[in-house]
Amino acid sequence: MKKTFLYLLSLLCLSIVLAACQGADDEADADQSSGDEEEVEVTDVDIDINGVADHYHTGDAIELTAVPNKVVDHDHWHWHTRESEDAEWEAVADQESSTFTGEATTDGLQIKATLYDDNEEVFAESEPVTVVIDDHHGHDEESQQIYNGYFDDEQVEDRELTDWEGDWQSVYPYLLDGDLDEVFEHKAEEGDMTAEEYKEYYTTGYVTDVDRITIEDHTVTFFQEGEEMSGEYENDGYEILDYEAGNRGVRFVYKLTDGSEGMPEYIQFSDHNIFPTDSYHYHLYWGDDREALLEEVDHWPTYYPSDLDADGLVRDMLAH
Repeated sequence: MKKTFLYLLSLLCLSIVLAACQGADDEADADQSSGDEEEVEVTDVDIDINGVADHYHTGDAIELTAVPNKVVDHDHWHWHTRESEDAEWEAVADQESSTFTGEATTDGLQIKATLYDDNEEVFAESEPVTVVIDDHHGHDEESQQIYNGYFDDEQVEDRELTDWEGDWQSVYPYLLDGDLDEVFEHKAEEGDMTAEEYKEYYTTGYVTDVDRITIEDHTVTFFQEGEEMSGEYENDGYEILDYEAGNRGVRFVYKLTDGSEGMPEYIQFSDHNIFPTDSYHYHLYWGDDREALLEEVDHWPTYYPSDLDADGLVRDMLAH
């Protein structure tokens, strides 16, 4: 009996020892797992840069924000720029927060954000973003004069329909939604009409039910009230117009050769350019009477690239 008791007591002690060892192992595994998670959180931080525009005009404000993909305890930032991939990165003075402000002066400028830890070591770094400057009409004096409608006949050159190739949206819906009110307010500050009067003037100019146009080679497609129709057009020369205000304009004319019923016999482009160049926005006139269209100066549906949102449209309009 005594032997049996001692035997059972030995088994109990052994079970207690084994359970204690197992508990220690589990605790060690938990500590190791916790350590692994902490290590991943520190090393696996990505930095995104928000706010970069698809393009800028010379002198536009650049406003960027560096955003980590998870919460971090560090807030010591530096921004760096370089003018090309072959150039050295340079720290930007007085830019030590998660936001960057600057001015668009260099096409192709690269910008990146770097986050440092408490030991002044690099904790995380963004991929660089690139500043693209596209002034469309140029900022030199001659380009501005042409844009404003002051040029000589000899400067005008014929243009192919491919100058307007692309996918285009009407700005009229944005006007109706109030997205362009900032533009009219800006015009009122410098012009001789109120913001309300400018809005009324542009409402008459922009109104159209053709809300989208695509142009590829010689094919023009209208998207009108849910319907789609296309036509093939050929060059029909250009006309120089003299306006009452003293400036001038050029209509580049294209004639329908084949297409869907309902497509106009003539389309006429005006985009402030007077010789071959890719267009960035344009006013379009269409109808079946070539000469009558040339008399139209109050109604000019206007189209910008379809990938621009309301903010992009406003920024572009304010630049001109």
